[in-house]
Amino acid sequence: MWGCGALLGARTRSRLWREVLVAWGRRWSAAAPYSASAEPSRVRALVYGHHGDPAKVVELKDLELAAVGGSDVHVRMLAAPINPSDINMIQGNYGLLPKLPAVGGNEGVGQVVAVGSSVTGVKPGDWVIPANAGLGTWRTEAVFSEEALIGVPSDIPLQSAATLSVNPCTAYRMLMDFEQLQPGDSVIQNASNSGVGQAVIQIAAALGLRTVNVVRDRPDIQKLTDRLKSLGAEHVLTEEQLRKHEMKNFFKDMPQPRLALNCVGGKSSTELLRHLAPGGTMVTYGGMAKQPVIASVSQLIFKDLKLRGFWLSQWKKDHSPEPEPVHYSSSSGGLAAQKVTPRAETEESHGVAPMKGRRVVASVAYFRPEK
Repeated sequence: MWGCGALLGARTRSRLWREVLVAWGRRWSAAAPYSASAEPSRVRALVYGHHGDPAKVVELKDLELAAVGGSDVHVRMLAAPINPSDINMIQGNYGLLPKLPAVGGNEGVGQVVAVGSSVTGVKPGDWVIPANAGLGTWRTEAVFSEEALIGVPSDIPLQSAATLSVNPCTAYRMLMDFEQLQPGDSVIQNASNSGVGQAVIQIAAALGLRTVNVVRDRPDIQKLTDRLKSLGAEHVLTEEQLRKHEMKNFFKDMPQPRLALNCVGGKSSTELLRHLAPGGTMVTYGGMAKQPVIASVSQLIFKDLKLRGFWLSQWKKDHSPEPEPVHYSSSSGGLAAQKVTPRAETEESHGVAPMKGRRVVASVAYFRPEK
């Protein structure tokens, strides 16, 4: 999955992000600040010419800005996150790889500067986000085709717009597409404090679904538990608690989950399967543990459990040419009055719109051109 896209282990991801940000920060500080009055043909971008360690292969380069054709849109990037899938793509181990050399970044938000004569969907001043992965958002500005962009409201928080197209959409589709859930039904998930996990909590609560949210144990587990419950989580358990014998009595007071959402794999996914209701479905959208998903023969035969996978990029391909705004409107239509709060671990705001701004996902760092 490209939002939680966790093909990397947690420690590996943290190390890579630190190295990438430090390396890019040095290169960025060595360059002159971006200015709207700068030479319009000069664009700075984070480019990689071959796959490998992002901290070593990504370079800050000056690129030429293409001329705006009839169906083109000139966009000035406002903010773009660094997601796990971005790292995987640079390393060359992702399901979608752009032609090299490539500009990094799959997600972000930009402001329209100018449009071609045949462009009708957006106008100068509008905010836009990529319609699909691989657009290359880690740059100060670019010229894209109109069909590669989706307009979004400009009255939502900047970081919310920059991270709108992956995590909340993944959460919504997984909740809607695999089981016909009704209010009062339950869902169990691991990696519950991830961007997708917290979107699942809030969307599920808005739909009247009950959630069992599994996280890794940590010294501040009560603080995390309180925060997830403030978002709408009904139960928050550690991986260790989920494995205890006492869990057999847990589902006497609530229905067994018909849907499990797995972003970890390994033993964690095995435990999710163990607690699924007969005939239930486990959807895997990431593999943070870098370990296989293992299901016993008895679970498949006697409980008739179903194992599925989800990748947002594939979902978009399968539903083409249905326009992406339908994806957002179908979600916002039922949740229009809801406020979705982002994951909180650092000092900036980010999340799903509409939302109450808090702080940004630890796994998301913003490449934001200076004005």
